[in-house]
Amino acid sequence: MAVVNCAIQLNIPDTVDLKTPTTLSQLCTTLKCDPSFLYRIMRFLTHRNIFKQISAASDPLYAHTPLSRLLIKNHEESMAPFVVMESSPVMVGAWHNLSGRVVVNGTPPFVKTHGMDLWGYGEGNREHSDVFNEAMACDARRTVRAMVEECKETLEDITSVVDVGGGNGTCMRLLRKACPWITCINFDTPHVVPNNSHSQPQDGLQHVGGDMFVAVPKADAAFLMWVLHDWGDEECIQILKTCKEAIPHKNGRVIIAEAVIEEEGFNSKADKLKDVGLMLDMVMMAHTNIGKERTLKEWEYLITQAGFSTFTLKNINSLKSIIIAFP
Repeated sequence: MAVVNCAIQLNIPDTVDLKTPTTLSQLCTTLKCDPSFLYRIMRFLTHRNIFKQISAASDPLYAHTPLSRLLIKNHEESMAPFVVMESSPVMVGAWHNLSGRVVVNGTPPFVKTHGMDLWGYGEGNREHSDVFNEAMACDARRTVRAMVEECKETLEDITSVVDVGGGNGTCMRLLRKACPWITCINFDTPHVVPNNSHSQPQDGLQHVGGDMFVAVPKADAAFLMWVLHDWGDEECIQILKTCKEAIPHKNGRVIIAEAVIEEEGFNSKADKLKDVGLMLDMVMMAHTNIGKERTLKEWEYLITQAGFSTFTLKNINSLKSIIIAFP
């Protein structure tokens, strides 16, 4: 990840042409890099299919691959902000204290490293909060697109959605564009939501600041993407209960976009991504106090304990699945 982050910092993905292969010398001239060092970086990346080397001549030619395209900063499916966030000193530092979490009565690694949890750190450090929110936004672009394309029937009979923990509002802007009949509310802590405005819609959205453990704005559906995996079971049940209170008993729903860890076997789309899901579980251990990725049985437990009568699961073209809980 550090080498991929290096490539993003140097602006290599944006410099390699999408149509015509780019030579090493062209990269060095444009980026003002040392040829011998840049060649070694590119050799490492091409070996892992992040870029493709076209020619083995004295001045190698490089082209994009599907993986390297994801690192272009201005690409609509860019994952560069996510890599930048996870590679930042703030996040990397916590990994060095992972063992302190595993021992009995251990301290969460992020707290051990920074003296406070991730959310408290973000509230006091605007720069990191912006990096974090942009990382979540770039993932949201991919997930919302897949959800709208593959689960549109879930959205057709509702007129309002509240995104609980919606960050800078990317999810709801995308949903509003795809489903213009839906009124979209972006809900997060006051220091996160844009302008913390209750009364002045922006980009067709209403931005509301508040506490999801206490109350959630009323809507036909509550949407939670990569929120519940940050918390333990008791906290998740409380969040789901406040969401349940915010939706109508008839035709209301809570839409959850989260990874579902396969318990065993290799017989589904989710199994192919099990390695990524397990990696994310380690991220939760390092960066949150009590968060974790969950199996389907564990999701069923949370939904049942929160008082929902039933739920459905839909796999989409994403690491995350869509879980729809009904009152």
